[in-house]
Amino acid sequence: MKNQITSALSDFFFEYETPRQVLVRNRRVGVVCRLIQLGVLVYIIGWVFIYEKGYQSTDTAISSVFTKMKGVGYTNDSGGERVWDVADYVFPSQGDSSFVVMTNYIMTEGQSMGTCPELPGKHNCNTDADCEGGSFKRTGNGEMTGVCVNRTKTCEVLAWCPVEDDRKVPDPPLLLSAENYTLFIKNSVTFPAFDVSRSNLVEDIDSNYINSCLYHPDNAPLCPIFKLGDIIKLSDLDFQTIAKVGGAIGIVVDWTCNFDVDVKHCKPEYTFHGLYGSKEGASVGYNFRFARHYMEDKIQKRTLLKVFGIRFDIIVHSLARKFDIIPTLTAIGSGVGIFGVATVVCDLVLLYLLPKREFYKNMKFKYTDTQVQDPDSEAGSTETDVSKK
Repeated sequence: MKNQITSALSDFFFEYETPRQVLVRNRRVGVVCRLIQLGVLVYIIGWVFIYEKGYQSTDTAISSVFTKMKGVGYTNDSGGERVWDVADYVFPSQGDSSFVVMTNYIMTEGQSMGTCPELPGKHNCNTDADCEGGSFKRTGNGEMTGVCVNRTKTCEVLAWCPVEDDRKVPDPPLLLSAENYTLFIKNSVTFPAFDVSRSNLVEDIDSNYINSCLYHPDNAPLCPIFKLGDIIKLSDLDFQTIAKVGGAIGIVVDWTCNFDVDVKHCKPEYTFHGLYGSKEGASVGYNFRFARHYMEDKIQKRTLLKVFGIRFDIIVHSLARKFDIIPTLTAIGSGVGIFGVATVVCDLVLLYLLPKREFYKNMKFKYTDTQVQDPDSEAGSTETDVSKK
């Protein structure tokens, strides 16, 4: 046992292995090797360099979005004429990248704090015992007083009265004119790794162009002014349907740039996506409530609006590329390493699958004894050449 351990340690420390080149004239193995090498070459050139652009470094942008709506709407609801401008139908009004344009509403005017009956169906009752005083119902409008109102057969509540009746949504929508409103998008991006800043108001856009253009995917793809009706249509939604109960639209500003060419070729592309609309479901559309408070005869009152609108979310996607020697060398090095797969596969075929595998093993593996040298032996190797069989 001691001699075996000593021999193993001696072999480990004092022997050296070096690859030996063996030229094998075998058509099948040769074809397999070249096919694998061709596949690796196609992968490196086609996928790594052309498709994935492995010779370039990448960076994403820091982005800022500013929006502005324009347009005027008119309603004549129950004989009350009203004109709606941007300050009335845009929420919030600061020009954020996410905002809502009101297209329909339910208005409850002259509400004041007091007691009044709930709507039928909110909390029906037959006696006062059915209305637990001081309790709240999740779908109710206020705190129950413990009184059952015989006239409506509903519980009396302490709330803003009269309570809102939203059981019937106006159809057609009250602000169908929103289809002709226009949206102006101003977007600036900075790629810090490449020290490049761009705006969607590119070199070809000036004040005269902005005053007259309207976005069209083919005729005016760089115009930053969009008609709401066109946005809805490009999102594959119907305007009247989504205007009734609300919905959401995603506007994607895509900056995919190659800085190996002139920076002026870095331009945005706009796409539009219906995030959710008026399809049948448990919760249809998009709405929220908004109140305007005021004083009348020293009594605080409010006008409550249940707003149905289209929410616009402006999303900026960015990816910039530029030639860099480090990822280029990394990609080349990885590709050269993958070429070794051909050698491994062909060795497996030679040594384990072909009929003459024992012959190939003897040609591939040899042991040498360095104690006795013969100058006439192959490549100055040993006098004793024992084949592994």
